[in-house]
Amino acid sequence: MKTLESRLGALRKNGGQVRVMILGLGSVGNYLLNYLLSMQDERLAIYVVGRDEEKLSCDVNIARVAAQIRGQNRSEVHIAAGVDFESVEKIAECLRMYEPDIIVNSSRAYPHLKYGSISWGRVRAYGIWTPLAAKYTGNIMRAYEQADCHAIVVNTSYSDGVIPWMKSAGEACPDFGSGNVNHLIPRIQFAVAGKYGIKDCWNIDITYATGHFHDVVISKEGHTEQVEQLIAIRYQGEMLKPDMDEIFGACGIKMPVDAKRNMMNASSNYEIIRAILRAVREKQKVKFHSPGVFGELGGYPVILDGEGEEIRAYIDESHFTMQKMREKNADSMYLDGIEKIEGGILYYTDELVEKSEKAFGIKLMKGVPYREVEKAAQFLAEEVIEKTVSGWGAT
Repeated sequence: MKTLESRLGALRKNGGQVRVMILGLGSVGNYLLNYLLSMQDERLAIYVVGRDEEKLSCDVNIARVAAQIRGQNRSEVHIAAGVDFESVEKIAECLRMYEPDIIVNSSRAYPHLKYGSISWGRVRAYGIWTPLAAKYTGNIMRAYEQADCHAIVVNTSYSDGVIPWMKSAGEACPDFGSGNVNHLIPRIQFAVAGKYGIKDCWNIDITYATGHFHDVVISKEGHTEQVEQLIAIRYQGEMLKPDMDEIFGACGIKMPVDAKRNMMNASSNYEIIRAILRAVREKQKVKFHSPGVFGELGGYPVILDGEGEEIRAYIDESHFTMQKMREKNADSMYLDGIEKIEGGILYYTDELVEKSEKAFGIKLMKGVPYREVEKAAQFLAEEVIEKTVSGWGAT
């Protein structure tokens, strides 16, 4: 797998012509398709990939017609149907055929269900679902290697844990994760703007390092479980130091629980793609937040620096050391049920193992080797999801 910097450089040498491939056109993929069309970018070609040609065609047709009505339909959209994400060979064939520059994995091994609707109220941790989130991501990256693909890869499903698990196992892994910590940034900007009477909230600069647990608990409940957060807030060059308990309390914004929530994840993917294009085409220096970036556990601030001849990509240490960010992320991920990831093994916390047995009547493995991801994903689907959902139907 070539370095990220070399792949970014190749995009620049190509004159900014970019092929974005969306793997899985569920709610995240559909929102992303619409957001990309809104860019009115004639140098952008979009490839949507999935199993069902009729569904893909219907979704693409409505997106293109809607974009045409808005006067925004400038990008080509292509359909690649008949691709089963269970099949590494089918995915590899698709990658060889279309040679994407950017891949967004929005596929899900168990679609049409928010895993958190099962886990949060019972075990108060999302880390239990890491094998399910890793299943298709692993297939896609194996296909990536088979196809000798050089695309920049963005993953949408629990990247805080999935990407470092894959990297720890010596596997090819996505470059960036979308969502999670990224979802907290606008909430914080809104809260700070309200506190200080700032009208242009988009110019409030946030630098934040935290794991998935705190994205959820702050967003849902407006507190941090008394864990001090690693965050820096600036406006017009001045450091702001508000009462963070007050700020996080204002971040508990009511949200829908259905697929409309995926507007945020799709927007996170859009932000990363836009950052890549700004660095490659416009030679800008751009910051965004990403979970699992470069195989790191948790979420981090990332810089894409396109100002020089060579584009650089790195974690922003202008406010916090890498060691401190890793420590804070480890604290957050522990609360999310992940004790550590090392040597290709995901270790659940003892607390999660105990709570899962009480809540679901299952016995989790303490340590899950990445080579057993398929087996672990099937176990969670059959013993937790299907039994829980069937129980809902009976009530």
